[in-house]
Amino acid sequence: MSETGAAAQTAAGGSPAPGPGGRPRMSRSQRRAQLLAAARSVFGAQGYHAAAMDEIAERAGVSKPVLYQHFPGKLDLYRALVESAANEMVRTVRAAMRSTTDNKARVHAAVQAYFDVVSSRDGAMRLVFETDTRATPEIAEIVDRATSDCIDAVTEVVTADAGLEPERARLLAVGLVGLSTTAARYWLDAGLQPPREDAIALMSTLAWRGIGGGFPRQEG
Repeated sequence: MSETGAAAQTAAGGSPAPGPGGRPRMSRSQRRAQLLAAARSVFGAQGYHAAAMDEIAERAGVSKPVLYQHFPGKLDLYRALVESAANEMVRTVRAAMRSTTDNKARVHAAVQAYFDVVSSRDGAMRLVFETDTRATPEIAEIVDRATSDCIDAVTEVVTADAGLEPERARLLAVGLVGLSTTAARYWLDAGLQPPREDAIALMSTLAWRGIGGGFPRQEG
C-alpha cells in the first residue's frame, strides 16, 4: 500500500498497513514532518547549496523516491522549511508586542524576539536569516513578506502609543526591526558572544534611548 493509501486508511478509522519489520507505516503528515526534520538538520549544517537530497534521504532513513514523493526538488523542500520558520518568526514578534503595555518592555521584547529566532534550538528559524538563497525569488518573497508582517506588528503599536501618523510610525518600526535583525544575525555569526542576555540588553537600551526619549507614550 502507498503512503497515501495508508494515510487514507488511517483517516477512515483503520490501522495503517505495517511497514518493513512489522512497524506501522507512517501517515503522510508524519512522514513529511520526519523529512522536514532531517532537512532542517542538513540545511542548518551545510547551507542550501552544499546540502544534497541523498544526504537528507539518508538522514531521514528513507529512499530518495520516498523523499521525492513529498518534495519534487531541493528548492521545494527548502521553501517549506523557510515558510514554516518565517511564519514562526512573525508569531514570535507579534507575541512580543502583545506581551506588555509598557513601551520600554515592548522594545526589549521586540529585540529579544529576534535573538530567540536565531538561537532557536532546532535551528529552524535561523533559515530566515540565511543569505545563500536570497537570489532565489521564491525564498526572497517569503522572507520579505515575513519581514513586512513583523514591521506591521511594530507599526501598529508605535502608531497607537506614540501618536504618530502611519508613515512616521512605520519608518520607526523599520528601524527597530532592521536593528534587531542585523544585530541578531551578527551575534549568531560571532559565536553567540557576548552572552545572550547581555546582547539583548545592549541593543534594547540603544533602541529605547532613541524611541523612548524622542517619542514618549501619548496618554489617551
